[in-house]
Formats: sequence, C-alpha cells, structure tokens
Amino acid sequence: MLWVALASMTQNPIEASSRPTWAEIDLDALAFNLRSIREKIGPRVKVLAAVKADAYGHGAVLCARRLQREGVDWFGVAIVEEALELRRAGISLPILCFDGFWPGQEGACLQKCITPVIHRLDAAEALNIAARARGAIFPVHVKIDTGMGRLGVRYDEVSEFAASFRRFESLRIEGLMTHFAAADEPDRDEFTRQQIARFRQAAEIFRAHGHQIALEHLANSAATFAYPEAHADMVRPGGALYGLWRDALHPKTKPADLRPVMSFRTRVMLLKRIRRGETLGYGCTFEAPGEMLIAVLPVGYHDGYLRALSNRGRVVVRGKFAPVVGRISMDLTLIDVSAVDGVQVGDMVTLWGSDGEMAIPVEDVAQIAGTLSYEVTCGVSGRVPRIERSAETP
Repeated sequence: MLWVALASMTQNPIEASSRPTWAEIDLDALAFNLRSIREKIGPRVKVLAAVKADAYGHGAVLCARRLQREGVDWFGVAIVEEALELRRAGISLPILCFDGFWPGQEGACLQKCITPVIHRLDAAEALNIAARARGAIFPVHVKIDTGMGRLGVRYDEVSEFAASFRRFESLRIEGLMTHFAAADEPDRDEFTRQQIARFRQAAEIFRAHGHQIALEHLANSAATFAYPEAHADMVRPGGALYGLWRDALHPKTKPADLRPVMSFRTRVMLLKRIRRGETLGYGCTFEAPGEMLIAVLPVGYHDGYLRALSNRGRVVVRGKFAPVVGRISMDLTLIDVSAVDGVQVGDMVTLWGSDGEMAIPVEDVAQIAGTLSYEVTCGVSGRVPRIERSAETP
C-alpha cells in the first residue's frame, strides 16, 4: 500500500488536542420541534418531554436546560438515576420516572421531588411508609397496561388496584397513564383505539373509587400526531422532539414540521492509496476493483457508528457522498474518497445530519442497519462529546 503524506489535522470544534469525532446538538431545532408539537396539540394540553436514555442520545442535561427555558411542562425519565442527574444540573420542573423506583430509592424520590410511576401495590406501600415518616402527602402516577404487555396494572384488574390503593394515606394519585404499542402502524389502528377505550374505562373506575385524577396522559410521539383523541391532559413526545419522525410516526400522518437535532461528524485522519485486488478491514470483506483513495476515520462501532453499516453505509465529504468500505471496527472506519476532489486530512465528514445542501437523515442510516432511528441516536456512546449549536451559543 502507498501511504499519502498530507498536511496536519484541521482544528476540530472541541479542542485542538481532542479526537475529532463529535455529535452536534442543534438546540434551536429542539426548541422549534417543541413549538411544532404545541401547535399540533393546542394551548390546553401540557407537554412532557421524554429525556430518558440521555435524551435519546442527544444529552439529557443539555436538552433539558433548553426545554425548560422554552416552557415545557414536565420531563420524563426511565430511572431514578436519570432524574437525579437532572436535579443536580438545576432542572426544577416536575420529573416523572416511568419505571418507578428500586427498593431504597424512596427517599431520593421524596427528597428531590421525583414523581414515580406506580404499577405494584408493594412499591406503593414502601413509598407510603417513607412519605408518612416525612409527614408528607406525595403524588404518584399509576400506569395502566391497556395492551403493551409490559409495566402497568392490567386494564381488567384496575378496580381491585384502585380500591386497595385507598389505604395509602400518604400517597395521592395525581396522574394516570398508559403507553401505546402500535400507534405508528396503520394496520393496528383498531388496536390503538381499543387501548384508548380501555384507558378511559380505567380512569372512570379510579374516579369511582374516589381518586381525584389531575392528569391523564397516553400519547407518545406517534399518537400526538395521529390520534388527537389521545391528547388528554398531556402528551409525552420523545423522538419527535429530536426530529426523529420518518420511521416513528404514523405513515398516514401529514408530514411533520420537525427538524433533526443531532448531526454526527468526524474528520479524515489518514489518506492512503490501494491497488486493485487489495482488501480492506477485518475479514477482508472488501476487495478493491481498481486503484482507490481510502480515508481512515477516527470513529467506530463503540462510538455508535454501527457495524451493520459495513460496506453499506455512506457519508458526506466535501459535498459528495462517499461509501463505507470494509468492516467498521471498534474505533475506525474506512471510506472510499476516490471521487472526492481535493480531499485532505482534516476534512470534516458527516456520518449523519446535514452538510450544506447534502444530508443523510439518521432514519436512512437506521434503515440500512435494519433498526430504528431511536436506537441509532441512543447508541452514540459517552466518549463522543455533544457540542451545542444554537443562536444562544456564545
């Protein structure tokens, strides 16, 4: 192989001494998406922003701070540890913990005003004891399983649960929720409407048992756009907030006015020429059909650039698409830049996102990899810095 000696690496947007691989987070796009969702649901419906899983990989603290300034009503996380991270960062809005809490975390919920979702009486009893010891009446939300089959009180067992819950004098059911299994699938419309009906019946049963419910919420991103009858008191968008909609919203929904929030980028770290018949990468899965110019990128599957994109993905370099060649390894990726005029070490490479007039939607990346856009963005690892991009950035 002939190694090409080129100029030194162009300074990256993090630090000159850092590895030049980063995720740009467009907070103005995030704010725009929140406004688009509010326009869809109207002024009377609250918005809970799902920032679980590090805001779908976008950076929970970074996104929550901007969303709090933009007037979102609630935040949603999966686990107590995620809620505590937000509190340490100064997030003061209500936080709903979808998965509830583990034994021993009752005190943290009470102390930091983290509202847990309850779906088991023994968990409610433990929280009630902790709240009573503090002399507090603590709000919780109860999840109804209307057909998802995961967490939640079965829709046909709510009467017994609602009656039993009355004994917890230090707890108050502030909200009822459910989660849709297939609100993005047109052939499951009837099932989704059945879930809505089951939830409404469950809410009536809770009220019949004397529980005063302030918030009912059902709608994820797909239902927010496809099922207005599911808006209730609050919606819980996740992917739509981050501009992930092409593979997550109901296909019959009018195209959403949403903007992608994340762009994933790196830079060329090395250029080399290879001759016809030479192979690239683990397993020798790519054989050069002729002389080629190959760029080595400092990004791999540990960073979240999926191995499934090997010999299938493409990136943007200098305004042109360049194919991934060979297997993507843990830390490095190879691309064919033979057709990219003037390519140099240090040139920016867009793995997904926009670059001038060129764009690679993350949904396209997910389709090539055989997965969902949510999994792709969630998979961007912690060693990849999230860099804020917004008009507010100094």
